[in-house]
Amino acid sequence: MNNEDLKQLIAIWFHEDIREGDHTSLSCIPATQMGCQQLIIKDTGIIAGIEVAKQIIAYFDPECKVEQYLHDGDAVKPGDVAFKVYGKELSLLQIERTMLNIMQRMSGVATTAHKYQSRIADTNCHVLDTRKTTPGLRYLEKEAVKIGGGLNHRIGLFDMILLKDNHVDFAGGITNALVRARDYCKANNKPLKIEIEVRNEDEIREALATGIPDRIMLDNFTPERTKKAVEMIRAAEAQLGRHMEIESSGGITIDTLHDYAVCGVDFVSVGALTHSYKSLDMSFKAVH
Repeated sequence: MNNEDLKQLIAIWFHEDIREGDHTSLSCIPATQMGCQQLIIKDTGIIAGIEVAKQIIAYFDPECKVEQYLHDGDAVKPGDVAFKVYGKELSLLQIERTMLNIMQRMSGVATTAHKYQSRIADTNCHVLDTRKTTPGLRYLEKEAVKIGGGLNHRIGLFDMILLKDNHVDFAGGITNALVRARDYCKANNKPLKIEIEVRNEDEIREALATGIPDRIMLDNFTPERTKKAVEMIRAAEAQLGRHMEIESSGGITIDTLHDYAVCGVDFVSVGALTHSYKSLDMSFKAVH
């Protein structure tokens, strides 16, 4: 995410929270009073969002000074201090909740991604996120996935072609969907990867026959069917003369993840990374 896009988001966050003023703080804290608050970790996991927090602080009050001890991607435990912020107490109080909301969520995503990727560390498979993200926070949640050790599938509908079951059905089949996607990319000079979702072995054969897909997604396959599908696709690669990526998707949990990874797939996509994570507990407390 570029700085200008992030600034627009930060402006929305503060407008949502403060509007015409933080009357609680304004009513009891002198405008010139200076202080310090520190961000304290209260849970075990992977911290993420520190760089975003620094931009939130700088946006709201450029005169605030950050003394940083931890970095995005660090493993943390209760009692760790990520950073201290020195500045006007009014600024610190108004920054607090917005900053914590972002950091807790990003750290929760990073921690979840780390747990999933750690389960398959003995394989060559990588965990992917999906588009099942919080509206407005997609870039940050996907950045947190990377911080936690996972990979981004695609950012949105604009940076990759993923022909899912509904596209296939509306297009009139696997072949029609793939040929149209290829022709669209050529006609519009768009060097986009083309991925196709398949639901059974017949659809795999049809997709392979076109020679078009860059990646094949095995949707709701069992580990046993996945292993056979991988063998089928790898055998076809020799005839096609090129490698195709293979992705497993659909109902895969942290307990079944390894069963799919050892089948030889390149990726396993998991919506839970960004829709079922638990926020990492932390607080922003005054230093006396």
